[in-house]
Amino acid sequence: MDIGIQMVRMRKAKGLSQEQLAEAVKTSREMIGKYEREEVVPSVEVAKKIADALEVTLDFLVDEKSLAAVDKETLQRMNELEKLPKEDQEHIYYTLDNLIKAAKFKSIQ
Repeated sequence: MDIGIQMVRMRKAKGLSQEQLAEAVKTSREMIGKYEREEVVPSVEVAKKIADALEVTLDFLVDEKSLAAVDKETLQRMNELEKLPKEDQEHIYYTLDNLIKAAKFKSIQ
């Protein structure tokens, strides 16, 4: 469990300082530093607050391989998609696949 490494990576990706993350989590900058250096492992409750502040899922924070950087907004969209009828899901996936192909093609030109 490399939660500290994930914390640093996601915190920097969000452009947050340790102090800003600490404020969002309602803890001290010193504790954030200890979590990031893996001197201390946060409780589940604190880890959940950290994940929320970094806008990632708790499982992603704990295991980067879990859902390759699925943020909460994407996860919410996936959950909404699962509620739709299969036919609608297939149309959306078809459209999304074609948009992804077009974007990849555009980027190699």
